[in-house]
Amino acid sequence: MNEAPRLVLAFVAGLFLGTLFFGGLWWTIRRGISAGHPALWFFASRLLRTGVVMLGFYFFLGDNWHKLLLGLAGFIAARFIAMRISRGESAAPVAMEAGHAP
Repeated sequence: MNEAPRLVLAFVAGLFLGTLFFGGLWWTIRRGISAGHPALWFFASRLLRTGVVMLGFYFFLGDNWHKLLLGLAGFIAARFIAMRISRGESAAPVAMEAGHAP
């Protein structure tokens, strides 16, 4: 019975880590496109986001495989939430003519 709150917290931690990762990705895309050195922005962001998530999984979820699995489920849920939110945010859809490559 004592294990259930820990598992719920593991899922919430995965959601939090996923929100950090995909929110950071969204922020990087917004800022990196107009930056002077976009490759540097994208590289540094990926390194930082991945490092934070890996450390979070290791320190908060790494002592039990059940917690690790639920944390991963929370991370994946955050990905689907981010995809759902970002779909509604596209400024102008790209109109493609038939027979032309993008």
